[in-house]
Amino acid sequence: MTRLSSYFLPTEREPPADAEALSHKLMVRAGLIRQVGAGLWSWLPAGWRVHQQVVQIVREEMDAIGGQEMLMPVLQPADLWRRSGRYAIEELFKLKDRRDADLVLAMTSEEVVTTHVAAAVRSYRDLPLILYHFQTKERDEPRPRAGVLRTREFIMKDSYTFDRDAEGLEVAYQKHVVAYDRMLDRCGLEWYRVEADVGMMGGSAAHEYMAPCPAGENDVVLAPGYAANLEVASAEPQPVKLEPHRDAPETVPTPGMTTIEAVATELNLPAGALLKTFPIVLDGDEMRLVVLRGDHRVNEVKLRTVLGTDFRPAHPDEIGARLGPPGYIGPVGAQMPILLDAGVADGAYVAGANEPDAHLRGVEPGRDFRYERIDIRTVLTGDTINGSAIRIEPAIEVGNIFKLGTRYSLPLGARYLDEAGSEQLIWMGCYGFGPARAAAAAVEQYADEAGISWPRSMAPFDVEIVTLGKEGSEERGFSDRLYSELTEIGLDVLYDDRDSGPGEKFIDAELLGCPLRVTVGRRTLGAGEVEVQIRRGREKTSVLLDDAAEEIAALWRGLP
Repeated sequence: MTRLSSYFLPTEREPPADAEALSHKLMVRAGLIRQVGAGLWSWLPAGWRVHQQVVQIVREEMDAIGGQEMLMPVLQPADLWRRSGRYAIEELFKLKDRRDADLVLAMTSEEVVTTHVAAAVRSYRDLPLILYHFQTKERDEPRPRAGVLRTREFIMKDSYTFDRDAEGLEVAYQKHVVAYDRMLDRCGLEWYRVEADVGMMGGSAAHEYMAPCPAGENDVVLAPGYAANLEVASAEPQPVKLEPHRDAPETVPTPGMTTIEAVATELNLPAGALLKTFPIVLDGDEMRLVVLRGDHRVNEVKLRTVLGTDFRPAHPDEIGARLGPPGYIGPVGAQMPILLDAGVADGAYVAGANEPDAHLRGVEPGRDFRYERIDIRTVLTGDTINGSAIRIEPAIEVGNIFKLGTRYSLPLGARYLDEAGSEQLIWMGCYGFGPARAAAAAVEQYADEAGISWPRSMAPFDVEIVTLGKEGSEERGFSDRLYSELTEIGLDVLYDDRDSGPGEKFIDAELLGCPLRVTVGRRTLGAGEVEVQIRRGREKTSVLLDDAAEEIAALWRGLP
């Protein structure tokens, strides 16, 4: 019997002083988690039950698409990460053993699982494969925050697919789309599947599963039929009124005006009628000029993807030597490749003159400077997709799926012999899901002023019985019998048998957020019934004593 009098559930009346996210506040107050250090958290018994409810949902859906569960180590040889080219990742924990061998604490297990497959798979007959595990991940997170949302150690489900070709990878990818859609639905979350950047994972395509909520650290761009992470989203910019056409650019004095806002105000123009110039330096000190509308900003993820390499902003002395004084630079006359954002429409703009205290009016892309047009801006609320205005809202990333292609099979030697006996590279995908993030997202989406309100599938217990009677009382005796009957039906029950007052018991019950709270008191027993509160919405009803367990179970089955 899970009696609260002997259960480790240390609730708190006040949230941690540094807590900002609602899930951080409530999961600590409800006794689900406790902090060990920066980004390091322990899951206490009730919290771990929530975590494992999510794990079981994920496991069932992975098994349903043919996944085979395994377990790979957190501690891995650094050589594998050197071979894949990922050893230099800043967030990767690196260490040495007593023999001075280099090791890492893994963030993911692409290197290890690919090595296993490379050693075992010989023929096309050995493919396809779906392998997965639940394992602790370590990440040297620079800014851990928001409770279990951004941590340095966490458990993830990682799965990996191995196929003969791109077509096979697409089949495996779509299997995971189906599985992940079902995972999120079964977790009871509101969610979006959005286009995403491949980031450090590499590969050709990616999607993220996002749960919208105010505490989310990602921004999702939404329009009818469209969903994408802000890092990769594209949209038609809102139109802006431009200057009239001129036969050639004209110099206009702008003394001391080094910002878009100052020049736009002086010339009585909207910021979007100006061109913003952003010099960057690639590896090897090659400089390029990024140009976009003055009311837009560079999306560094998009830019890095377009370039196919890393970059840095040019230093002021480099700008002065190659272009002109910072604050007055522009594309006209620039002796370097120019990348023009797709949001810059044809027409006349104002741009820096590459001279002190001067700008040019009537600058027209194509006529006055050559360029390569690319999409490198961050979209804004009010931009449109297929004529519909976009909206941008914060969300928690709960899962992600990636088409890796041959990104890891090539450096790690994962090959097979095809039907003709020719050697081919194996095509891979990887797919992550965070149970802790799913739990936090549920808290964020469904909590109310009294505490957590779990979806039925995630709750630590299905029912909490609150007895208001002392040991040996009629109320206590009925509560004992009801507990036994509910557990025999198959429900998980928490029994608050403490000698605390009703107020404290009710506060703790609403804070923990089990789907149903059953209150057994002298007054209701005398009326031949017990009170049941449905946690979400806090609606109260009563059930008759004779059929109490069955009626409570029926209520529970009807909950979301």
